[in-house]
Amino acid sequence: VNLVESGGGLVQPGGSLRLSCAVSGTFHGLKAMGWYRQAPGKQRELVAIISSDGITNYTESTKGHFTISRDNAKNTVYLQMNSLKPEDTALYLCYADLRTTYYTGYHPWWGLGTQVTVAS
Repeated sequence: VNLVESGGGLVQPGGSLRLSCAVSGTFHGLKAMGWYRQAPGKQRELVAIISSDGITNYTESTKGHFTISRDNAKNTVYLQMNSLKPEDTALYLCYADLRTTYYTGYHPWWGLGTQVTVAS
């Protein structure tokens, strides 16, 4: 199983980016998907998460300017980030709660991350 993120980059304050994360490989069940971020010297924090039936949850600092969505047919989760601020600068990591066989439980899988830098 692989989670591959894309869409990061350098953007000016107030700008927008759209991150994508596609899950590939062999698995038998995919539940929650989401995004975490980690800035240098800080702990990893939840950005947003979305359940398999579309229920979303955001960390307080991203409510109103980030939107998470998913395409279950493509096993892909997206993060639309608007009105970006320098404090949004971090490595953004994709997360998926999945099981690799019908006989095992669901476990978290992670991508390697995509860097988002907000600077003028």
